[in-house]
Amino acid sequence: MRQMGRARLEAFSDGVFAIIITIMVLELKVPEEGTLAALVALCPKFLGYVLSFVYVAIYWNNHHHLCHTVKHVSAGVMWANLHLLFWLSLFPFVTGWAGEHEHDALPFAVYGIVLLAAALAWLVLQRAIVSTGAVLREALGTDLKGKLSPLLYLTGIGVSFVQPWLAFLVYATVALMWVVPDRRIERWLAAESQSQSRAK
Repeated sequence: MRQMGRARLEAFSDGVFAIIITIMVLELKVPEEGTLAALVALCPKFLGYVLSFVYVAIYWNNHHHLCHTVKHVSAGVMWANLHLLFWLSLFPFVTGWAGEHEHDALPFAVYGIVLLAAALAWLVLQRAIVSTGAVLREALGTDLKGKLSPLLYLTGIGVSFVQPWLAFLVYATVALMWVVPDRRIERWLAAESQSQSRAK
């Protein structure tokens, strides 16, 4: 039986990423009135959209690099990838809920839970790729940001029951950590390519 290539895995994932962003932007309803007050009232939803868009963009960028380390698309890699996409597909729901109830703790806690679940799913996908023989472990190194992020998400979930807007700031802090391009895999792939070129 012919095995699925990494190009198909990446193409399917790209389609899901695009749908997630499309759903999120469609949740931004046009103000009923053409006034500044009506536009200001939309701010909580818009800020939530911006944060979630940044998260989706971060995952898409890093997923692109991650796919280039895949040597063999096993069943484990496919299911781990679908597991990640499942949690990411919940972003529009939790973004909309938190935007509608910006003063309530539970929507912000659930938002953090989804962020945490997506981060853990990302780690599962990395392990699944490593188990296929990919040398991803060398490219990742200590992965400090990957270990710190779940702790900050847990902090945000707890803080949401004190002040929801503080939880938003915690989640935004994690996004800022990752918005700086993570070039570990890119650098490693470039080094590997140069090494192979010299060998020829």
